[in-house]
Amino acid sequence: MDWAQVLGMRPGVTAVIGGGGKTTLLRTAGEALAAAGLNVLLCATAKIYPFSDLPCVTEPGEAPLLAARTQGRLICAGTLLNNGKLTAPAVPMARLKALFDYVLVEADGSARLPLKAHAPHEPVIPPEAEGIICVVGASGFGRPIREAAHRPERYAALAGVGEDDLVTPRIAAAVLRAEGLHTGILVNQAELAAVQARELVRLMDCPAVAGSLKLEKIF
Repeated sequence: MDWAQVLGMRPGVTAVIGGGGKTTLLRTAGEALAAAGLNVLLCATAKIYPFSDLPCVTEPGEAPLLAARTQGRLICAGTLLNNGKLTAPAVPMARLKALFDYVLVEADGSARLPLKAHAPHEPVIPPEAEGIICVVGASGFGRPIREAAHRPERYAALAGVGEDDLVTPRIAAAVLRAEGLHTGILVNQAELAAVQARELVRLMDCPAVAGSLKLEKIF
């Protein structure tokens, strides 16, 4: 499945935010683009673990990036932290955009939860971003907000409901509209709640897709 094409990713920088599959989307979209003969960089402005089976550049400067690019069309890069995670590369995003056909950036964290409300300092979207894809995990539907969402108090407030309310497509749509951070939406994990995932897509007024990164399928 070519998720980059499905989601309308354009050459340059694409930021990925939300919950429920951001890192997987980076990897699968990156693989499809690389298979098409394009040079792709995976990185973060938040914190992610390195992709262990990909060339990974943690040194500053452009030379290591160019050297890694000779090893394959898909690489990752970032500044290595003490906990083993990567944060933003030392090379400015504008230069990364010039060096690679596509730069896919994980721009926030969600504590492994399917849904996310953003604090005022989040997400960290590069100014160079051509698009912002928000990932919504369908596994959050039917669960209390306090269990399914990162920053549940903010999620509930944005939707005008309580933290013990069960997540519905209308609640998820209300949060997405209130934040207004995205240019497109992927409702991932749709195999777990296909009806709700499709309903959320219908409620949105931007490009949105219900699908499964795991199954490589659109619903």
